[in-house]
Amino acid sequence: MRERMGGSKQFSDSCTLAKIARCGATITPLEQVCPKYGQAVVRSSRKAKVSIRARLLLILVGLVAVPVGTLAQTDEIQVYDAEIAEPGVFNLMIHSNFTPIGRTAPEFPGAIVANDSLNGAAEWAYGVKPWFEQGLYLPVYSVHSENHGATINGFKIRELFVRPHAQEHKFFYGLNFEFSVNALYWESRRITSEFRPIIGFHLHQWDFIYNPILDTDYTGGLKGLQYNPAARIACNLNEGWAVAMEEYDGFGPLHGFVPRNQQFHETWAVVDRRSGFLNVETGIGVGWSGGADKLTFKLMLSRDLNSHTH
Repeated sequence: MRERMGGSKQFSDSCTLAKIARCGATITPLEQVCPKYGQAVVRSSRKAKVSIRARLLLILVGLVAVPVGTLAQTDEIQVYDAEIAEPGVFNLMIHSNFTPIGRTAPEFPGAIVANDSLNGAAEWAYGVKPWFEQGLYLPVYSVHSENHGATINGFKIRELFVRPHAQEHKFFYGLNFEFSVNALYWESRRITSEFRPIIGFHLHQWDFIYNPILDTDYTGGLKGLQYNPAARIACNLNEGWAVAMEEYDGFGPLHGFVPRNQQFHETWAVVDRRSGFLNVETGIGVGWSGGADKLTFKLMLSRDLNSHTH
């Protein structure tokens, strides 16, 4: 049975003129750069070139002044524990995330506003091998947002490689790769990806799991990779119940983390309920940095759609 129960989000280095204006940078009109615009430009190509250079300089200053964006919305708030569907088994997990107190400004021009948004995804999974699960998020959607209403936000394909039967080992590991196709109000780039290593320990009733996630929008090469890790400490009360604390962070690009007041940091209290019919994970997340949402709720429901076949 696939019991993987609990995020990744994407930073963006891209800057637009709209972002420059939003950050307070201005572009001086040509008339101000050259007061005698109507006459001097006609008489002197040199002055025209100076005006153009001045405008380009102002644009460059504006670009440098723009801070790297904070984390955008997400369809999945989850720490991966390397447990996958058994070979031949289909599994469906429904992700739902509601942000009653969130960021009130879009993270890039036209982006879905986090505050009062309800986002989610249907995650379809198939166990191919004891060490490999194929997944598809279709659709990724928003039930409601303040500025876009109900939307279809894209889809994701994922490949998850793990140590077979991870739940039976003290030390386990894995690697998840996701390829996303996004609506441009969901992410600032049409194509993004996630590389998610999985490292963890099962020590008696305790689980310690770390996902050092790297996100990319395929700009900037290796230096453009974004470091957005997630971690989980769980106490398994019995076979059916667990309580956990989770941490989701967004530090920015590897070549230079963004200032602390622009980083993303959320701490979560989580409860898991496992049963033969339905697995449930629910939690409350509190943001404690300038780039995070103040309050978010999550609910994940999953079950196998068919029985294991030998």
